[in-house]
Amino acid sequence: QVQLVESGGGLVQAGGSLRLSCAASGLTYSTYIMGWFRQAPGKERMFVAAISRSGSITDYAGSVKGRFTISRDNAKKTVYLLMNSLKSEDTAVYYCAADLGNVATMTSGGVDYWGKGTLVTVSS
Repeated sequence: QVQLVESGGGLVQAGGSLRLSCAASGLTYSTYIMGWFRQAPGKERMFVAAISRSGSITDYAGSVKGRFTISRDNAKKTVYLLMNSLKSEDTAVYYCAADLGNVATMTSGGVDYWGKGTLVTVSS
């Protein structure tokens, strides 16, 4: 079965950095758009970033653009999210996502598979 396993979350001070990883199995990884979503306490899950199959196209939520970078390694079946200049409002559970559509559909919330999430806490 398809598994998306996130890692790299934790506690970091405001202004710091973290890199999240998501290892995929059970799917033909290179055929999937990969992305990240997050859900803050008491709020709905929201789109963070997406990357195309080749990695040549990326898209970001406005709130993280310029601070977060998404990348993927198709040989390792892993997608990454490098988060710099973290703010307290970035505190959330971060979910890895995979979809057979395109970057635009994932931006709109279209997701075939979800990971279980990893918690990122940014202290001010």
